[in-house]
Formats: sequence, C-alpha cells, structure tokens
Amino acid sequence: MAGISGHWAFTFGVLGNIVSFIVFLSPLPTFYKIYKKKSTEGYQSIPYVVALFSSMLWIYYAFLKTNTTLLITINSFGVFIETIYVAFYLFYAPKNARVQTIKMLLLFVVGGFGAIILVTQFLLKGIVRGQVVGWICLVFSLCVFVAPLGIVRQVIKTKSVEYMPLLLSVFLTLSAVMWFFYGLLLKDINIAIPNVLGFILGILQMVLYVIYNKKEQAILKEQKLPEKPQNHVVINFIDEKNSNLPELTEEQIIDIVKLGSLISSGKIQVASCLHDTICAAKTENNAPNEKQIEEAKN
Repeated sequence: MAGISGHWAFTFGVLGNIVSFIVFLSPLPTFYKIYKKKSTEGYQSIPYVVALFSSMLWIYYAFLKTNTTLLITINSFGVFIETIYVAFYLFYAPKNARVQTIKMLLLFVVGGFGAIILVTQFLLKGIVRGQVVGWICLVFSLCVFVAPLGIVRQVIKTKSVEYMPLLLSVFLTLSAVMWFFYGLLLKDINIAIPNVLGFILGILQMVLYVIYNKKEQAILKEQKLPEKPQNHVVINFIDEKNSNLPELTEEQIIDIVKLGSLISSGKIQVASCLHDTICAAKTENNAPNEKQIEEAKN
C-alpha cells in the first residue's frame, strides 16, 4: 500500500512540477513589454520578491525532509527564474522603484531568510527544526494565496476582469490540486493545507471571471447596436478651412458666373433631378414660334 501511494505521490509531484513551471513562466509577457518600452511602467516588484523568498523557504524545508526531491526541483527553478525577473526589474526600474525593491530584498531574502536559518540551525534540532520550518512555510504560503483577494475585490468593485487573466487562474488552481494530493499522499500537512485554500480561491476567481466576462460582453454588444434610421434631412455646412473640395480654376469660376447670370435672367429653365440623373435644359431660342405652329397645322 505504501508503494502505491509513493507512486501516486511521484505522479502528482511530476504534474505539479509541470504546472508550476508554466506558472513561473507566466510573467514573461510582462517583462517583454518592459524590455520593449525600456521601462517598468508602474509594475510592482513585490510579487517576484515574495515568490523568490517562498521558493527559498520551500527548498530549505525540502532539505530537512525526506522524499521531497520534486519539491526541490521546481523551487530551484523558481529561485532561478525569479532572480532573473528581479534583476531585470532592477535594470529598467526608475530610481524610487529600484530603491524600494532593494529594501524588500534586504527584508525578505537577506533578513527574513537569514534569520530563519540562524534560528532553526542554532536553537532547534532534529524533527522540531523541520516542523518549525514547515509551519513557517505553511503560514507564508497561506499569505501568498490570500494575496489574490485584492484582485477579486477589484473585479467585484469594477465589474471588470481586465486585471484577472483566466489562464493564470486556471493554472494556479491546477497547481494547487497537484500539490495538495502530493502533500496528502506524503502525509505532509505543511504542503497539503495551503493548497486547499489555493484551490478554493482559484475556483472563486474562475467563477467571477465567467460572471463578469459575460456582463462585459453584453454591455459591449449593447454599445455596438446600430441606431435606427430616422426620416429627417441632415444639412451639412462646409467649413472652408476643413473642406476637402478641390480648388476651382479661373476658367471654371467664369463659367459658373455665366451660368448663374443665364439662370437668373430666365433664359434657361432648369429641371432638378434626384441622384445625379441627367436633366434637360431648354433655351428660349429652341421654343417654336407662332408661324411654325400655323405652318404645321396647314
């Protein structure tokens, strides 16, 4: 029975590594934008510093336990990729953001992680050391999983899912499921318990996405509905400054003036036509006189 659970734990551990690998790579589009614009554009560095600290904690915990090789592999990659993210951020960040990031690195990575190692190595021994580090990992993981509640609150308040990517929520939920079963099969509550909360919050994010995404699409459709045609005449006044009409030559202007004088004198009768159809104009010289009419009768 122990052998079967061990095989299943390995399977869920491998799946957890694959999904977590994708989650670790999810910020790449953000950093590509930063690279293209040579600016951090107001992005915050705290998610990457916290992820770096979390990966370091789990590696330390995994070294204190047995049969946790898969926990070491994925968090080693996490430390590697998050270090690159933070360095990339520091390179393109403005002075204030750079100083803030360095302060967080000193607080979490140097101060926090250094203090945990010193205290657990010199004041604790054996199984107790592993238990205390496990509790620290558990509490910190719960805090990390609670962090997306801010995004959930923003979605409910703005009724918009713009800042909550669906794919990221799906992969975070899958990751929580895989690591929950991995911890459960290894009988390690420090791994299993935080992922229960991660699974619940992941489902909540996906439900909110479906609800508010439908509402957004309905609003957009309403805005794009064509207006009903109305039976009225619209008169456009041409602005000389903004009109795109071609300029008339001197000869064309003279012809227009002559035509206007003929119309005003009554020598030409004009028939108006719709849709640019050809209109006939007759001059007085073409009208039959009385003599021609009498000859026609005879």
